[in-house]
Amino acid sequence: MHIPDGFLDLKTCVTTGVLGAGAIAYSLRKTKVALARPEVPKIALIGAFIFAAQMLNFPIAGATSGHFLGGALASILFGPAVGVVVMSAVLIIQALIFQDGGLTVLGANIICTGVIGSYAGYGVYRAGIRLLRGRGSNAVAFVAAWCSIVAASCGVAVLLAWSGTFPLGIALRAMAGWHSLIGIGEGLITAMVVAYLMERNSSFGDDMPSKKEVSLN
Repeated sequence: MHIPDGFLDLKTCVTTGVLGAGAIAYSLRKTKVALARPEVPKIALIGAFIFAAQMLNFPIAGATSGHFLGGALASILFGPAVGVVVMSAVLIIQALIFQDGGLTVLGANIICTGVIGSYAGYGVYRAGIRLLRGRGSNAVAFVAAWCSIVAASCGVAVLLAWSGTFPLGIALRAMAGWHSLIGIGEGLITAMVVAYLMERNSSFGDDMPSKKEVSLN
C-alpha cells in the first residue's frame, strides 16, 4: 500500500517524516540490545522474502496500491521492533531504487506499513495466543496478519483524509475494503510460514513459540 508522492500535503509529510525517523531510531536501539547475533541471517532471509513479495502490487481505485505487507510475519518471528526495522529497510530500498512509493512520503509509508502493521499484527497474535492458551496458533497467525494489513490500510486512509486528498469515508472504503480481501492472502501466507517454522522448531525468534511450547501453554 505504497503512498506515492503528491498524495499527502506538506504538514503530513513533515509530521510523518519526523515520526518515522523516530520509530526507526527507537527500533534500532531496542533491536541492538535484544537481538542475538545468530538471528541476523534469519532476519535477512525473512526480509528478502518480504521484499520480493511486496514487489507484486496492483493499483486500488481512489487510493494507492495493494500488495502483501509482511509486518505481522516479521513481528511474530522476531518481535515488533525488528518488524519495524525490516519493513523500513524494505520501504527505503523500494523508494530509492525501484521508485515504488514516494520519497517525500517515506515517513508516512514507514508509519503505516512498518509501525502500525508490525505492532497491530504482533499485538493481536500475542493476545490470541494468551486468550486461547496456545491452541489454534495457525488461526491466530492468520487473524493477526489480516488485522495487520487492514489496520495499516486504515492508517493510510486517515493520512489521505488529513491531507485533504480524499474524504475519510471514501479513503476508508477503498483502502480497508480492498485490503480486507488482500488480508486473506496475507493471513494464509503468514500462517503457513509460521506453522512451517514451528513444525521445524527452527527457533526463528524468541517471540515465536515452538510447537511444544504452544501445546504446554
